Amino acid sequence: MFMGARRTYCPFPDCSEMMVADDDSVSDGCVTQSECQVCRRLFCANCLVPWHAGVSCVEYAQLGAGERGKEDLLLVEAARESKWKRCPRCRFYVEKSHGCLHITCRYVRV
Repeated sequence: MFMGARRTYCPFPDCSEMMVADDDSVSDGCVTQSECQVCRRLFCANCLVPWHAGVSCVEYAQLGAGERGKEDLLLVEAARESKWKRCPRCRFYVEKSHGCLHITCRYVRV
């Protein structure tokens, strides 16, 4: 039964249950919420990682390894809603209050 089917595994290390993926479970770049049939936790069928609510798969892939926690994803979502930008040097979020679009990093070493 599993020979021709596309297999996937639960991304949670304490589960790792094998599942058969439907052909339509992964859509073209769209976030697809799936649930493991054993541990009942949500994961992204497109990225095969724990569910990243409010963040697209492309945005999630661009995040660093230390930025993929639940709280970090909430910050990314809040930043997008508030239209904050990231400093290209230190990656801190910046809110424009007035003036031009130029960002001067406060962590520049002299």
